[in-house]
Amino acid sequence: MLNDAVAPEIVPAAASDKDAPLKEDIRLLGRLLGDVLREQEGDAVFNVVETIRQTSVRFRREADAHAALELDAMLKELSREQTISVVRAFSYFSHLANIAEDQHHIRRRRAHLLAGSPAQKGSVSFALKKLRMAGVPRKTVDTFFQDALIAPVLTAHPTEVQRKSILDAEHDIARLLAERDLPQTPKERQANMQLLRSRVATLWQTRMLRYSKLTVADEIENALSYYRITFLRELPGLYDDIEEDIAAEYPNGDGTREPINAAYVQMGSWIGGDRDGNPNVNAGTMQHALARHATTILDFYLDEVHALGAELSVSTLMVGVSAELQALADQSPDASPHRSDEPYRRALIGIYARLAATARALGATNILRKEVGAAAAYPDAAAFVADLRTIVASLESHHGAALVRPRLATLARAADIFGFHLASLDMRQTSDVHERVLADLFEKSGVAADYTALSEEDKQALLLNELAQPRLLYSPYIAYATETDSELAILRAARDIRQRYGARAIRNYIISHTETVSDLLEVLLLQKETGLLRTDWKAGGDGDSTCELMVIPLFETIPDLQRAAGIMSQVMALPLVKQLIAKQGQLQEVMLGYSDSNKDGGFLTSNWELYKAELALVSDFQKAGVKLRLFHGRGGTVGRGGGPSYEAILAQPPGTVNGQIRLTEQGEIIASKFSNAEIGRRNLELLVAATLEASLAPHEANPARNSQLAQFEAVMAQLSDLAYHAYRHLVYETPGFTEYFFSATPIAEIAELNLGSRPASRKANQRIEDLRAIPWGFSWGQCRLLLPGWFGFGSAIEAWINEADGAAKDDKIATLRAMYAEWPFFATLLSNMDMVLAKTDLAIASRYAELVADQGLRERIYKRITDEHGNTLRCLELITGNTERLAGNPLLARSIQNRFAYLDPLNHLQVELIKRNRALSSAVKVDERVHRGIQLSINGVAAGLRNTG
Repeated sequence: MLNDAVAPEIVPAAASDKDAPLKEDIRLLGRLLGDVLREQEGDAVFNVVETIRQTSVRFRREADAHAALELDAMLKELSREQTISVVRAFSYFSHLANIAEDQHHIRRRRAHLLAGSPAQKGSVSFALKKLRMAGVPRKTVDTFFQDALIAPVLTAHPTEVQRKSILDAEHDIARLLAERDLPQTPKERQANMQLLRSRVATLWQTRMLRYSKLTVADEIENALSYYRITFLRELPGLYDDIEEDIAAEYPNGDGTREPINAAYVQMGSWIGGDRDGNPNVNAGTMQHALARHATTILDFYLDEVHALGAELSVSTLMVGVSAELQALADQSPDASPHRSDEPYRRALIGIYARLAATARALGATNILRKEVGAAAAYPDAAAFVADLRTIVASLESHHGAALVRPRLATLARAADIFGFHLASLDMRQTSDVHERVLADLFEKSGVAADYTALSEEDKQALLLNELAQPRLLYSPYIAYATETDSELAILRAARDIRQRYGARAIRNYIISHTETVSDLLEVLLLQKETGLLRTDWKAGGDGDSTCELMVIPLFETIPDLQRAAGIMSQVMALPLVKQLIAKQGQLQEVMLGYSDSNKDGGFLTSNWELYKAELALVSDFQKAGVKLRLFHGRGGTVGRGGGPSYEAILAQPPGTVNGQIRLTEQGEIIASKFSNAEIGRRNLELLVAATLEASLAPHEANPARNSQLAQFEAVMAQLSDLAYHAYRHLVYETPGFTEYFFSATPIAEIAELNLGSRPASRKANQRIEDLRAIPWGFSWGQCRLLLPGWFGFGSAIEAWINEADGAAKDDKIATLRAMYAEWPFFATLLSNMDMVLAKTDLAIASRYAELVADQGLRERIYKRITDEHGNTLRCLELITGNTERLAGNPLLARSIQNRFAYLDPLNHLQVELIKRNRALSSAVKVDERVHRGIQLSINGVAAGLRNTG
């Protein structure tokens, strides 16, 4: 792992020459880490690391029982200090390997572009070419971009294991590694090596973990770092690339490109507004989030305007300017005679002064460069954009078009996208809280003594009656429950934030655990109580209502998904809701939860119920004449809806995208996708390309094809039912399974890790029902079983095939193979499961099973799991014809092969440390070093697996 002697093992000889640079980068980083380890910890620790690595490799490659015993004995002999050093070494290698792989992805993409190869699948140019060849006209493409909304939404969840300090150091290492691909003189090469060595040493000497619990404010700052690294520049740059792609594929004839005057990709965030199960989120955190958002984007604008002032030294002695530009310059507080003939600079000095005043008004406290003079703050971002457009128009009409790009055009584009709010902050709360708050309001106002005891029909009647009343339930002279005061304060803060930062600052309110129509009506009534829903009352008693926050139901569990379309049909039929939807542009959003449905019903059933719910929603929305926007609550793991976003969007049922899609980006996936600017841009492009293709690609009206799809769906329904019962029987109906799970995974240790501000469980108990889906999936990833991503599939396929006899079995197998070959939904499902199975390791999982003290329980449940794993592998191979995992994705297959021999030691170490930790009696004080070692190992395993959250 860490020296030249073992480096050739890192990439197998069978790897193609194009992977040689990756091998070299990993060898280099491994050697530097080894040098640092020797220097900082000594030869003895270095030798221990190497011995553990070699023994672990033998355990993996040879399934050597003697190696397992040898490894176990070796780990037991480690002192606490040695254990920490060894865990750190392997953890940092996982991080460094990720950097090398990311750099290699960038390298291969650039090589592809430099070679003039055809547009790659997943690029916007590829999607446009495909659409043009299918006969989709330019006008349709233009309309798509004018009307579309594609919104990645960053969320903070308890699997985020990266500290910002670590991210910063890794960003430097990535930059230095990229520089090595450029021509360098010997001195430059030597300087590069010295800097790389220093950054690796910095990593080693930087604390990887947080010793105090992460706060919501910390989570906000972590998320903002990705804006500075990626979004602020790469998103406007992507817009420019897409305009060029459209012009190339649909040329105007005069060689010009037409600007797209719409912000079709916008950023969203839950961090600071998501209070479902997080008592640390309140009105103050929302206000803090927006102040930090505004400060971040205004700092960017101020820097760019300052740079433009240095660049645009255009003199009216040389060229004219527009009257509008001259007027803008004349309004500037700059009166220097040295710039009297430089109106662009004077105009930009005035813009800078207005931005500085705006920043202070919106919460910024530290403007690095003081403005020349006082100026009025901008009333909104549109006024700032208008000033920038004035400069653009003047340059373009006076021989200065070349000066518009790249900075000025990019800045104007950024202002369109980010406004003064940076990202739209979503609000989220569970339906139970809304019910309790309204019960308090109803009781104190004398309207209803016990709202919670009412039937659903009576609740709806009461809520609709209250929504039709001009008066409020709330009185400032009555004492309410603390929860009631807090929730109302949050909604009032949302109203104030919208007034201060703009309507896009907060525009969505998501209801977790939506189960009934009243769940939506309750939030409408709470908005009325806080001035967010207003009605212009008329003499006859009727009123014209406007609601500032779109009320979005979140359907999560299997029963919730099955009820989703029916609930929305009832809601959309209500006159008040019809009126509000019309004000929303005849559009309504619905959020679908992947995590809880998976924990509730297993991988196969979750995916199928989500698919069915989407089809039912499309049908009912079409009947209601309402445009549907789906918000996909996807996590990092396949079990939580993870996997490649491009394929996932294309696999959506027809009619479910239509240019409108929002999806969550969670946990360490945010770092994986967006901590490198170029990779971040590629991931953003994948979202746009997939949405474009899924929205506009023609669907043939083919009766035979429709009949075949109906057959496929009927088979899937049967498979789902079988898989559901297999999964539920293991997880919820097998005596002792909960004990097994809490013993054979590091869930207890994960709950103690200072990862996020949200608790791992909704209640202080050991019921799987109350455990959050995120740590549930994270735990199975740590022990390398990844059970939520495959369990139940093998049992379902086997049982379905065996229902038939003789030739009928062959017919069923042929049907499954046709589903895989011709149905994107099923193909994507199997592709994602294939990836999960490639990362599953029963040998490692068996070490975790040893943590279960009850041998009978351990053997009984572990055998159930391994039997199902074998069934699943056989059935997957039967359908796909592939006996090797990831046969269709050799790059990922090589990545897994390369890294897992170095990831395995972390798992072995984690098991040993958990044994030590759990062996301590309750009377013994916690061993902080053991605890720290466990947490470090969790970090390293998560980094090595990359999508475990």
